[in-house]
Amino acid sequence: MKDFLRFRALLYELTARDIKVKYRRSVLGLLWTVLNPLLMMLVLCFVFSKLFRFDIENYAIYVLSGQVIFNYFQMSTTDAMMAILNNAALIKKVYVPKYMLVLVKILSGTVYLLASFAALLVVMALTGSKIAGPVFFVIPVFAVLMIFSLGVGLLLAALTVRFRDIQHLYGVFCTALFYLTPIMYPFSILPEYMRRIVHYNPLTAIMDVFRMIILGGQIPGAGRMLYSIFVSLVMLLIGRAVFKKRENTFILDL
Repeated sequence: MKDFLRFRALLYELTARDIKVKYRRSVLGLLWTVLNPLLMMLVLCFVFSKLFRFDIENYAIYVLSGQVIFNYFQMSTTDAMMAILNNAALIKKVYVPKYMLVLVKILSGTVYLLASFAALLVVMALTGSKIAGPVFFVIPVFAVLMIFSLGVGLLLAALTVRFRDIQHLYGVFCTALFYLTPIMYPFSILPEYMRRIVHYNPLTAIMDVFRMIILGGQIPGAGRMLYSIFVSLVMLLIGRAVFKKRENTFILDL
């Protein structure tokens, strides 16, 4: 905690730099943080409202709300996985709390998360879909998603320094996870043996709570919310423990 307070200004600078670097060569710059998810959502909204359908009310919004959660998780954890390797030169020159390099990726990804959520609200307005619940209830949902992503990011970053093949395997894992998360299909179509696997998928729980607010107009149910919080905290503890155990040996593998 003392380390965090001491280097909080550095955390801010590194996060701001990371956001700027992503868009420094584009004409519209940071405006792409909103335009990119908005344009993608408009295309997906057309595709899933006209070409593909399940017996789900507001199916296009159902798909897009799932994409908001999954895309943030995949993007932030993929970036976090490479945080130590991509900052090898910095680590070798000066002392930086190494976990902050991972945290930077989670925080900078939050800009995209909020932009995606804003784009979702715009698409809902354009299609005449009403926001069912109080918007501010998404804040704790996003916080839980960030905690879960940070835990996964710390674990991946620590292991990837030693085992470089993980960076190639993680893309395959995310593809499998995409299909094991009810983003494009309703939970009800799954065979019984698959339902348990998908039900206990942490991203499914977070997505369920998010959709309760956006589509169902409900205050998140205690069961799914508590499960999301519990799994996210456990993942954070695991990620932190592995990262802390290995961080002193990073310099030997860089």
